[in-house]
Amino acid sequence: MILVNTDYISGKELEMLTIVKGSTIQTKHIGKDISQSFKTLVGGELKEYNNMMNEARALATKRMVAEAEELGADAIVNVRYATSAIMQGAAEVIVYGTAVKFVNK
Repeated sequence: MILVNTDYISGKELEMLTIVKGSTIQTKHIGKDISQSFKTLVGGELKEYNNMMNEARALATKRMVAEAEELGADAIVNVRYATSAIMQGAAEVIVYGTAVKFVNK
């Protein structure tokens, strides 16, 4: 599956199918949340939250791709990510794009 953040794929004629999306809400357990809150006092990268967000983006992308594959899509164009805080230590990640088929494979 090809994923791009443009509305075209060089050398391909595209048939637009529909919008596809994937999302997840992730959180770290309370011990990790407390340890990361101490990090805000001294500064530096919040590695546990960084890992959490990487995992969330990967899972949301996997779900979007699965939805596109069910439609028989060859690619997803205009891929976009959005995040929002749900509560302290929890975040939602959503990814969306347009599923397309190649006209001339």
